[in-house]
Amino acid sequence: MSHEPYLKLRDVLAELDMSRPAFYRMRARGKAPRCLKLPNGQLRFRRTDVESWLANCEEDLTAC
Repeated sequence: MSHEPYLKLRDVLAELDMSRPAFYRMRARGKAPRCLKLPNGQLRFRRTDVESWLANCEEDLTAC
């Protein structure tokens, strides 16, 4: 069974054209895409979670 590769924060930020501080503000408000926090503190994202989050933003502008 293969799993999908995880995206690094820098990849997600580049895709969203967003700064790191803006992302962390959004995350603090609970409005960021779902992510995994590694033991070393780094964040990883499943592409499906990011795409689902973006689709939700399209449907409901208050969700983002």
